[in-house]
Amino acid sequence: MTKCRQPLALLAVLALLAGACAGQSTSSTITATGDTIAAADLAGPSPAKTTEADSHPKPGDGIELTMARANWSPGYFQAAVYRQLLEELGYSVSDPSKLELSPSTAYLAMAQRDFDFWVNSWYPGHATWLATELPDGTKVGDHVSVVGEEMMAGGLQGYLITKSFADEYGVTHLDQINDDPAILAAFDAGDPLPGNGIADIYGCPESYTCDNVIANQIAFSGWENIHQIVADYDSMVGEAIAKAQAGDPMVIYTWTPSAPITKLIPGTNVYWLAVDEVIDDSNPTNQEGGESSDQRPGTANIGADICPAAADADTCQLGWMAADIQVTANNEFLADNPAAAKLLELVKLPVIDVSLANVEQDSGRNSNDDINALASEWIVKNRDIVDAWINEAAEAGA
Repeated sequence: MTKCRQPLALLAVLALLAGACAGQSTSSTITATGDTIAAADLAGPSPAKTTEADSHPKPGDGIELTMARANWSPGYFQAAVYRQLLEELGYSVSDPSKLELSPSTAYLAMAQRDFDFWVNSWYPGHATWLATELPDGTKVGDHVSVVGEEMMAGGLQGYLITKSFADEYGVTHLDQINDDPAILAAFDAGDPLPGNGIADIYGCPESYTCDNVIANQIAFSGWENIHQIVADYDSMVGEAIAKAQAGDPMVIYTWTPSAPITKLIPGTNVYWLAVDEVIDDSNPTNQEGGESSDQRPGTANIGADICPAAADADTCQLGWMAADIQVTANNEFLADNPAAAKLLELVKLPVIDVSLANVEQDSGRNSNDDINALASEWIVKNRDIVDAWINEAAEAGA
């Protein structure tokens, strides 16, 4: 992103959002491909911390923690912040970039204590993974807990459509593309798989959970003429941005906070689409844990300038519940480390700050060192509240 475009992206994020645990580490851990990595190999350098009393004993002194992060870049910043905060309590925390996992792997590994915690859970969508059964007959949710209020209702999510196409055909609801033959034909002519008689929309990668929710939603709404493309998300975003900027028809599922939302800008080149009906817990595609696809009420308080359907309603019925972004941690880890547990409970991150960090990443500050630096900068700017969290967590571990 060039310097002349970055302020626009920042303002877009602001406008959108204005409208709208640690015992001794395990001996090994797993990667997304099933590889085993010695816990000692996960540790990596991180920026130095400033504390009031470096010479005083800290609750985390001599304790190594293993953390993971999700395999989507908008979550990297949060992971870096939490790591640095735990290090201020004296813990030695592994570099989360060394253990990057999808949800389908992360929750099972966390339950088995292959690592201690991550800060990239999206609920209720990720609740499906808590129901996974382990070989001993217990469930993942018996071994892990949801902790704190990192970003409650921080994940606005739903479908974006190319603005010019929506304006030309009067599209305010995704159902219209399915139901109206003229709109369907026009959309299909320029969608990712043109000419197949189906509206092909960009969905989610397999294992993100949102792909399952979308499948259930398509079935629930009876969208026989809509098909979800399940592919690498960055690739889909790239195509979607190109189409939106060119005025070509496209629909993509996305969320906030994220970097894509600074290029797919609601009100500028895209709109949020509404849906006629919000999926309940009926699980029409009979998926394991599919009852968690329930997105009710599925509304957001955003205006008609970014969700035209809101012109005829008090809210925009996006069809997706605003997700709670939270920490999930192994229960043994939490019980063994009260200071870490208290810190994870206390930390809250403003959605706008995370989005702005995502913009910085998208502008080129995207190396691991860059992301650590962004986290350090945020901590410095928020030193007063950070010190309060650190002090209260230290007391809990005393």
